[in-house]
Amino acid sequence: MEIKIENLYFKYTDTNYILEDINLMIKNNTITGIIGSNGSGKTTLVDLIDGLLKPTAGTIKYNNMDVFDSKEIGYLFQNPKNQFFSRTVKQELQSSAIINNYKVNILEKRVLDVLKIVNLNQEILSKNPLMLSNSEAKKVALASILMYNPKLIILDEPTLNLDDKSKLEFVKLIKMLKNRYNKTVIIVSHDIDLLHKIVDNVVVLFRGKKVLEGNKYDVFKNTKNLKKYGLLPPKIIMFSNKVLNKKNIKLGYRDDINDLIKDIYRNVY
Repeated sequence: MEIKIENLYFKYTDTNYILEDINLMIKNNTITGIIGSNGSGKTTLVDLIDGLLKPTAGTIKYNNMDVFDSKEIGYLFQNPKNQFFSRTVKQELQSSAIINNYKVNILEKRVLDVLKIVNLNQEILSKNPLMLSNSEAKKVALASILMYNPKLIILDEPTLNLDDKSKLEFVKLIKMLKNRYNKTVIIVSHDIDLLHKIVDNVVVLFRGKKVLEGNKYDVFKNTKNLKKYGLLPPKIIMFSNKVLNKKNIKLGYRDDINDLIKDIYRNVY
């Protein structure tokens, strides 16, 4: 799904604008990261895209249409347990599909398919979703979204409260959503190092305005402006800059620290 935002403004009654004059294009089958300091308007922006809020002014178009079918967008909240309403994981997954008019006669197969996508065993189906670990809960919440196969998936702090191993699993999963299942993905996160590994494009908000936008290579290398807006560059970028300043070794842009170390080794030896 392609999202085109033009001259977007939003405020609550009798308040200052939370978002002002946002113009943005999110292309189909891409992963876009939205970053910014606290209060910059990140969550408000994705709430507007998802239809939870209505613009005060401006337009949001979905594949050049003013409206969208609710089952075309899936939204994973910061705390996925707030999305659960059923007594078992199986009921949660099935109800998600039924609410979105999925074909009932193939529900059983669909449940097993989405469990495989998020790498969960069938044994979890009988568990109470509110009793799951943080990692399991996020996977189940994502699975419930995948049950109705939306075109756009919005992830709000998807790796919050996860350990390093679970974060790595989610990185692989999010990449797979784009590369294998052709999803358009929007990620809101304070974790710039995470976004650096996943996204194609980055949008930086500051005090309700879009201040930087572009492919991640251009945005994340712009360390001066990132710091200006209260953000630290990804650690891998800072490390590359330090190697350049201290050793006069210019390294290529890398997503993974292991690839960067290989570059250093090749340059030194």
